[in-house]
Amino acid sequence: MARSEKDDVDRKISVGVCVMEKKVKCGPEVFSAPMGQILERLQAFGEFEIIHFGDKVILEEPVERWPICDCLIAFHSSGYPLEKAEAYAALRKPFLVNELEQQHLLHDRRKVYECLESYGIPVPRYALVNREKPYQDLDFFIEEEDFVEVHGQRFGKPFVEKPIHGDDHRIMIYYPSAAGGGMKELFRKVGNRSSEFHPEVRRVRRESSYIYEEFMPTGGTDVKVYTVGPEYAHAEARKSPVVDGVVMRNPDGKEVRYPVLLTPNEKQMAREVCIAFRQGVCGFDLLRCEGRSYVCDVNGWSFVKNSYKYYDDAACVLRKMFLDAKAPHLSTAIPPILPWKVNEPAQPSEGLTRQGSGIIGSFGQAEELRCVIAIVRHGDRTPKQKVKLKVTEEKLLNIMLKYNGGRPRSETKLKSAVQLQDLLDATRILVPHTRPGLESDSEAEYIEHAEKLRQVKAVLEEGGHFSGIYRKVQLKPLKWIKVSKGDTEEERPIEALMVLKYGGVLTHAGRKQAEELGRYFRNNMYPGEGTGLLRLHSTYRHDLKIYSSDEGRVQMSAAAFAKGLLDLEGQLTPILVSLVSKDSSMLDGLDNASTKMEEAKARLRELITSGAKLVQTNGSSKKPWMIDGAGIPPNASELLPKLVKLTKKVTEQVRLLAKDEDEKLTETTSYDVIPPYDQAKALGKTNIDVDRIAAGLPCGSEGFLLMYARWRKLERDLYNERKERYDITQIPDVYDSCKYDLLHNAHLNIEGLDELFKVAQLLADGVIPNEYGINPKQKLKIGSKIARRLLGKILIDLRNTREEAINVADLKSQCQDTSSIAVVKEHNNHRQKNASKNDESRKSEKSKDPDDDEDKEIKYRLDPKYANVRTPERHVRTRLYFTSESHIHSLMNVLRYCNLDGSLKGEASLVCDSALERLLKTKELDYMSYIVLRMFENTEVNLEDPKRYRIEMTFSRGADLSPLEQNDLEASSLHQEHTLPIMGPERLQEVTSYLTLEKMEKMIRPFAMPAEDFPPPTIPQGFSGYFKSTGVLERLGDRNCSMVHATTSHSFLSVTRDSFV
Repeated sequence: MARSEKDDVDRKISVGVCVMEKKVKCGPEVFSAPMGQILERLQAFGEFEIIHFGDKVILEEPVERWPICDCLIAFHSSGYPLEKAEAYAALRKPFLVNELEQQHLLHDRRKVYECLESYGIPVPRYALVNREKPYQDLDFFIEEEDFVEVHGQRFGKPFVEKPIHGDDHRIMIYYPSAAGGGMKELFRKVGNRSSEFHPEVRRVRRESSYIYEEFMPTGGTDVKVYTVGPEYAHAEARKSPVVDGVVMRNPDGKEVRYPVLLTPNEKQMAREVCIAFRQGVCGFDLLRCEGRSYVCDVNGWSFVKNSYKYYDDAACVLRKMFLDAKAPHLSTAIPPILPWKVNEPAQPSEGLTRQGSGIIGSFGQAEELRCVIAIVRHGDRTPKQKVKLKVTEEKLLNIMLKYNGGRPRSETKLKSAVQLQDLLDATRILVPHTRPGLESDSEAEYIEHAEKLRQVKAVLEEGGHFSGIYRKVQLKPLKWIKVSKGDTEEERPIEALMVLKYGGVLTHAGRKQAEELGRYFRNNMYPGEGTGLLRLHSTYRHDLKIYSSDEGRVQMSAAAFAKGLLDLEGQLTPILVSLVSKDSSMLDGLDNASTKMEEAKARLRELITSGAKLVQTNGSSKKPWMIDGAGIPPNASELLPKLVKLTKKVTEQVRLLAKDEDEKLTETTSYDVIPPYDQAKALGKTNIDVDRIAAGLPCGSEGFLLMYARWRKLERDLYNERKERYDITQIPDVYDSCKYDLLHNAHLNIEGLDELFKVAQLLADGVIPNEYGINPKQKLKIGSKIARRLLGKILIDLRNTREEAINVADLKSQCQDTSSIAVVKEHNNHRQKNASKNDESRKSEKSKDPDDDEDKEIKYRLDPKYANVRTPERHVRTRLYFTSESHIHSLMNVLRYCNLDGSLKGEASLVCDSALERLLKTKELDYMSYIVLRMFENTEVNLEDPKRYRIEMTFSRGADLSPLEQNDLEASSLHQEHTLPIMGPERLQEVTSYLTLEKMEKMIRPFAMPAEDFPPPTIPQGFSGYFKSTGVLERLGDRNCSMVHATTSHSFLSVTRDSFV
């Protein structure tokens, strides 16, 4: 009897591995296979016997002849007989790591979401479309251009379309027409690709049943979570396939992933996923969006790849699970030294070194970059255009009524493809096919009206499809009559004003400029990082947010810049939707500065047209920027007649080119004479249209007819011959058109264009900067009105960075005696699951109005124990604001003249005199000009010392070289590609100056929107305020056990709250 008891004690626990052989690989030649690694470690404990069933047994033998085991590892994969495994488990009753019955759920996404919701686990907002047969028409399913509606629940683009079958990985994302439209298909990795963008696909699939769900912008990063039992979760971040579909791989060919920390809520979600699906080892996908987290897919059995630390942890956790189930009398304590010896290969460093400010020796090597704030103007664009005409045609008036709800006195705006197609159809019918001769005044009016209709038609026909981001039409009723309808009278409009706005489109050169500038920032704005910025971003140590105004060219510039900054590939539309947030209230419009600007323009008109010599009344020869109208050429009044004469000369030449094109169009009655120009495809181009250039046609989408309309309008508006009056506000537009045609249409050889450019440039250099204030004090007033909200946001960015840096410093000082600075205690207010929590948490908190998109996100952190990076505590905040010329000028004016405000008397300017002189000579802040504020932290200075945080200010003039430049080799080379180089950054301070954050705040605060005036942030569930405390390691199982390695340390939290990111 004693012998039998001893045998029972010595008997090893048998662990059956009942999986397909392709899922179990052992031996040194496949050392990275997770299953093999973990099983080897389990065996090394000496307590387990591993029994591999093998494919032959699983597929061919009856379950009665399968090996008998105490514990069973079994999970479904391709070709696996799950029902057979269930029969074996019912017969032998082993301990199951992953229960088998629940694995059926994982093959149906509907059941997965149903299970998640029943446990209160947040999921994206979604709806089901079930079809009994392919292409079945469903009354409850409606598809329009930019949304689908399911049972009355609307999903605006971008939205996600998932097949209901879990094994079908062809997931589609559909993009709105305002972002260029198209669809991105996600699929399982094939080589180095995991998604493909299809710009021409705009309709959803109908051949099967699908789930439609809200698209969650996650900043371009996905999170994969891996549980081993309900108390252990490991999380890894990877580049999302949504962005560009290119799989990032390391030198060994493995996909690059970085371990990240889970928040308290996410740890609870991991535990509940494990319990809900009764899968001990389980992987699932997590979406982090605006401070909340959502589960969007559950994969079942999944192991982390290429992490020795994880293999150690998983083996320890599985050991405890097996012992608790089958040998509770044995101790589950982890031995002081783990019984296996693994020489973990050191991963190569990516150069994340600390280098200070880049001015070596000036401020010491203890400086760390903490924040990069950049305000960037959009890239090269086509000239902005506007067509105004009064319409009386019934077809056009009916379109207005159709889209304004039948209200005769209400205006309507047409932007969608359906609306613009209706307008194009009507315009095609109304455009006359013959050109009557000029015989009378009424005939002249008729011809002008017909020409404008042809211009509208030509604009609407560009590209063969519509995108509201580039073209919009306004119809405003002007006259009405009352008509009888039965016993009542109703009003009907008889005349309306049609305003078509078009142009201003980012060119191939603009996209190239933005992408190149993004690459420049990646390599030069982050000291010591270089390409390591990509790693900084992927590991959640780079807190990036990109904002854009509502203009299409600005949005696309932001997307192209992000592509270069983060080394992405593919089309811009997915990048735009995933990474760029619109904020028109901060980056669009002139706010309440219009009156002041009109005053400045009136004074400017007086200075230019009077011919009076400028007098330095408010300044001195030492400070020439202080005079009224600084920069206006002394002979401005003499240049105006020359400008008008040269404009007429250019217009006449373009008229003759348009006439030839017009005759060809009349003969063919089609628009096929001009090679078709696809605007959507143009978004993906950075090269010139070679075919159009070779055919002697204008570059881009503009035909000669539209080119002539552009120049003719400039000629008419620049000088009113009847009133003998110049309109100086047209000078920038003439300069804009000249520069565009010299750069993009030089092959047309328009005589006098270069001479016109020189004259227009002299005048524009005086007009453009003075439109924002005729002298420094007026510039400051106007600038503070236009940029007030942006200035407030910049101060919030800097303050939040400082608070976060203080938290990190506190955390480091409190954790000197621990093994990792990232170990902090759980948030003590973490809420437990309750029955109703999913009703609120599963709904997206995204604002339907992008203007209300304030920052609600939580700062996520890298897990330093698993990361293999040199500086895991390092965290850099980047805020990028893409806007137009008005905001760049306004911000610069506040920075350089803020000390002129009465409340700051006696203070020196933030900008040094040498930089003020350079700015005066700069005149134009051209395409891709930018202002950069970088904040550095000196870690050797006390936290309370104002010199702890230093601000560095730089600016770039952008692509301000003349297209006539002959002495610059790089410019000449780029000119062949219709683009110009972007000037490098210039300092706004003396090299030895030291601008503290405290001084910066003092100087800017009077002109900035106060933080309390911003909409209040939404505090995500389970979080409140800042977290600065540290805590103890969480242990698995018994708190007294000596386990060190297998902890839930993956989910420890190091968080700061960013109220206004």
